[in-house]
Amino acid sequence: MMLQVFNQLSQALASNPVIALLAAFVWGILSVLLSPCHLASIPMIIGYLDGQPDLSTKNAFRLSAFFTLGILAMMALIGLITGLLGKMLGDVGNWTEPLMGVVFMIMAFFIADVFTMPSFLRGGAGKGSPQGIRGALSLGFLLGIALGPCSFAFMAPILGIVFTSAGSRFIFALTLLLAYIIGHCLVIIMAGTFAGSVQSYLKWSSNSLGTKIVKYVCAGLVFLAGLYLISKKFIP
Repeated sequence: MMLQVFNQLSQALASNPVIALLAAFVWGILSVLLSPCHLASIPMIIGYLDGQPDLSTKNAFRLSAFFTLGILAMMALIGLITGLLGKMLGDVGNWTEPLMGVVFMIMAFFIADVFTMPSFLRGGAGKGSPQGIRGALSLGFLLGIALGPCSFAFMAPILGIVFTSAGSRFIFALTLLLAYIIGHCLVIIMAGTFAGSVQSYLKWSSNSLGTKIVKYVCAGLVFLAGLYLISKKFIP
């Protein structure tokens, strides 16, 4: 199925500019929904937001956006460094994914409140609180490290068109990449914002039963994502 989707995407990207931009946007969405690595970002941001004090829809959107910005910034940094070193984009070594798998599993315990979250990740999401923003950014940076190899594998068809078009059609190449990024970010931001809206509407506190259930579910999903990253190293 993935191969069929990939082939159809490649054909769409080679079509006229409007279809190519739409295909890049859709592929950005699918890069999250079809990848266990990227999919882990959704329960991670929901788990982070869940139970935050004074969480409104606006604050949930803002923190989700900064979380996504952290992921993108780290991925861009990894791409730049690996490119300058002459390696394949995102190739940060064979042991990065299992190492980050361990980090994911530890993060699951933080989300489930088994362990106390470190101060650089912890922070209230109240109005005007910079601490919550720093926490969301830091969490995004951390996740961005794990998503490096997986992200650039999904971006390969987009980057191929961007690199070949940059010389003659720079604006189109830049817009194509931007369409992919918007599609990719939109899924994560919408998930976090929706979760924040539900929490705000139901007036859940950090001690509410609903909050605890959501936290445990998100923690379980992040833990499974960690196991997946570790298993990729040892299971063909």
